[in-house]
Amino acid sequence: MGRTSDARERILSAARSLLETHGYSALGVAEICRAAGVPKGSFYYFFDSKESLALAVIDEHWAGQQRAWAAALGGDAQPLLRLRRLFEITQAGLRDAQQSCGTVSGCLFGNLTLEMSNQTEAIRTRLQEIFDAQVEMVESIIAEARERQEVEVADPREAARAVVAQLEGQVLFAKLYNSTHRLAPLWANCLALLGVRAPRQAVAGV
Repeated sequence: MGRTSDARERILSAARSLLETHGYSALGVAEICRAAGVPKGSFYYFFDSKESLALAVIDEHWAGQQRAWAAALGGDAQPLLRLRRLFEITQAGLRDAQQSCGTVSGCLFGNLTLEMSNQTEAIRTRLQEIFDAQVEMVESIIAEARERQEVEVADPREAARAVVAQLEGQVLFAKLYNSTHRLAPLWANCLALLGVRAPRQAVAGV
């Protein structure tokens, strides 16, 4: 067995990279172990199955993303500026990943949703929970902007769903065309979805 001090982390790291490039269905345990440099015994010591590993990868990825979203959306800046900051870190992350591996990998959650949502109930349920959590985070920002009369939406929850769907869809296009330039309309589209009422200078940098 590989060293227990880092074997699990190596398996998770290898699995995440392979999930992003190969998807779930085409990925085998042997391939994961080769990429991680561990024997199969190490894999089954930590994970019952490929599905349980995928769930662990999803949870680890979400833990990091949730921290990043909370940092972007937090603070004392105007709510729309904080929302724009979320889009900026998303774009920067995709650009950095493209420079590293040569392709736009897209969103791990979106990729797995497209591939697995009708195949594996445990993964589908976990992805639902994550997207619901993303919507809740964006909803709080939209509700705050609504109180300040900076946006005009009837239902902050549904508006947040539209914003998250817009973000996810543009990331999908960026992956399809292998171009982060496809993310350029994100912010303008978001403002249109929210019926922004504030003066232009209130959302500086647009």
